Amino acid sequence: MEWINQVISVLLEWIQQMGYFGIMFGLMIEVIPSEIVLAYGGYLVYGGYINFIGAVIFGVVGGVIAQIFIYWIGRYGGRPILERYGKYILIQKKHIDVSETWFEKYGPGVIFTARFIPVARHAISIPAGMAKMPLGKFVALTTLAVIPWSVLFVYLGLKLGEGWQHVDEKAGPLVIPILLVAAALFIVYILVKWYGASKKKGDA
Repeated sequence: MEWINQVISVLLEWIQQMGYFGIMFGLMIEVIPSEIVLAYGGYLVYGGYINFIGAVIFGVVGGVIAQIFIYWIGRYGGRPILERYGKYILIQKKHIDVSETWFEKYGPGVIFTARFIPVARHAISIPAGMAKMPLGKFVALTTLAVIPWSVLFVYLGLKLGEGWQHVDEKAGPLVIPILLVAAALFIVYILVKWYGASKKKGDA
C-alpha cells in the first residue's frame, strides 16, 4: 500500500501548488476522499497559503462538479458502466445497490440526506442520473449538502494545523449532529411526501 501513500503525497503537493484550484480539481477527480482534500485545504489556510472562505467556495464548486459527472455517467452510461469502472472514483457495487434502493423508495429528496452517509454519499448521484432527475434540482440539493460538509472539514483542517491528517478522529463527534439534522430533515420530507400522496388519494 506504500504506492498509494506516494500517490496521495504527490496529489497533495499538487493541490498545494495550485491553491484554490487544487482543492477544486482534487475534489473533481475523486482520487482522494473529499474529507482528506478539504482537511488539507484547511491546513493550507492554517499555513497562510489561502483563506478560509476561498477554500470553502472552491471546495463546494469542486464537490458539486464531481457529483454532476457521476450524475451524467448514471444518465448516459447507466449502471453497467459504473459497476465496471466505479472503483476508480471510490464507488463500489454495494454503494450503487444501496443508493438505488433509497432513491426508488424515497425519491429525489434523498439526494440531500444521503450526502452525509458514507455508504451512499457519492453513489446517490447514480440513480438520480438514471432516473433523469432535473439537473437544476439535483444541483440545488447537492449544493445544499456539500456546503456544510466543506465548511466542517476545512475548519477541522485549519484547527488541527500540522495534525490535519487526524481529521477522521476529530470529525466523528461533529459529524453526528449533522447526521441528526439531516435525518430530521429527511423525516420531515417523508412526512410531507406521505401527506401529499394521502391528500391526492382523498381528493380522488
